Amino acid sequence: MSGVCYQHGLLSGSDGHRVYYELSGNPNGEPVLVIHGGPGAGLGTRYTHFFDLSAYHVIGFEQRGCGRSQPYLSLSHNTTQDLLTDITRLREHLSITRWLMFGGSWGTTLALLAAVREPETVSGLILRGIFLAREEDFKWFLAPDGGAAQIYPDAYQRFIEEIENPTSFTAVLAHYSKVFSGADERRRHQAAIRWYQWEEAIARVHSPGEQVQPESAHPLMLSLAVLEWHYITNRCFISENEILQQAHRLAGIPGRIIHGRCDTVCKPQGAYALHQRWPDSKLLLIDGAGHSSAEPAIAMALREATHQFILKR
Repeated sequence: MSGVCYQHGLLSGSDGHRVYYELSGNPNGEPVLVIHGGPGAGLGTRYTHFFDLSAYHVIGFEQRGCGRSQPYLSLSHNTTQDLLTDITRLREHLSITRWLMFGGSWGTTLALLAAVREPETVSGLILRGIFLAREEDFKWFLAPDGGAAQIYPDAYQRFIEEIENPTSFTAVLAHYSKVFSGADERRRHQAAIRWYQWEEAIARVHSPGEQVQPESAHPLMLSLAVLEWHYITNRCFISENEILQQAHRLAGIPGRIIHGRCDTVCKPQGAYALHQRWPDSKLLLIDGAGHSSAEPAIAMALREATHQFILKR
């Protein structure tokens, strides 16, 4: 079977949001929910390639404010709790009792929160690039003394070039808050480009090459930058260390944690800390790999994880 979806739609809520979803693979196969990263990244063009589509019923959806969900770039009623409610509503809409959750980066945050919220609805978790939404995770990604800035100082300098006194995480976030909340669309677009290019620069150990400098921000750049800023500014709408404190509720749920040992977007320590608190998980720290699912060794590990999950059913 091809990776082309056989059905898609918009799931309407009472708060004005309409969440885009699409179905691929075998309608009678093992249901799996794909939870994309960002926030704001939307579904990639190759996300079904990690699955045997003769065995899996693949459900992809785009989170509020991005991709084909409506309204685009809306921050109203756009919180972690809203996204978790959308996941529950989508499962009920599709009459699915239990499903595998497959998430990357921010998608791991949502998958873990959904699993501790309703563990009886989750048959397993396959997670790539763990993001626990702790203060140390935000600083690792954005702070001048964070892990990413220390390893990619040249790219970080481009990211902060418009900031008057970029001496702290607070100062960097305050600058982007001022720009993204402001009325100057040109500055907003330029800031979105810088934010997007910063993340692209640090996502892979082996860069695909010099990035083209776009004249204006396209929709993916805007949604990724603005929604990541919105969620980080609000500490992802959860309490500090909430996921690790609730990890005991994952007991009995089999999981595969796949994390690049050289990941500068999400701390490898977070993956290890989660594994320590989740006995039913298996941790794979991939040597020589970074954050992106496009890293060959990570892509191979993800495909192997989905294959093994089906074999054990």
